[in-house]
Amino acid sequence: MKKNGIFSGVVLVGLGLYFLESQLSLPFLKIFQGWPSLFVIFGAALLGQAYSAREYQHIFSGIVLFGFGIHFLLIQLWKSWPNETGVLFFIVALAFLLSSRKMKTGLMQSLLFFALAFVMLFSERFAHVFHIIETSISFIWKFWPLTFILLGVYILFAKKK
Repeated sequence: MKKNGIFSGVVLVGLGLYFLESQLSLPFLKIFQGWPSLFVIFGAALLGQAYSAREYQHIFSGIVLFGFGIHFLLIQLWKSWPNETGVLFFIVALAFLLSSRKMKTGLMQSLLFFALAFVMLFSERFAHVFHIIETSISFIWKFWPLTFILLGVYILFAKKK
């Protein structure tokens, strides 16, 4: 890192608040005492460094750490928050997308992770569609030897130039 001022400053302030909360034991800040808060602190520090020093290679890791930290904090705060792997894939997709805007690479990975997150988050709603696809594939798979037969017939009877 060319300029460590932003990164170091955010980390020191964040860790200071983190440890001050543990010393004072403030009940309304108790939820922020744990490893997800450390993810948020280091993710925010990386994002601050990335945007202030124009070191855009840190955007991806900053968003992943910050997003994972926020996700795990929200799981503790709200019982209705989705605790599924698809949310983590969504955060990675978002990191690729925001990183690709500055780095000019990673857009395809972003789309792939968005699609994967969508499938993982909403697969139960589309279970009947997946069942149709699965039965169609299993039906077609029974007849895969026909491809050999058709290929052989083509080779035997195709006009040779």
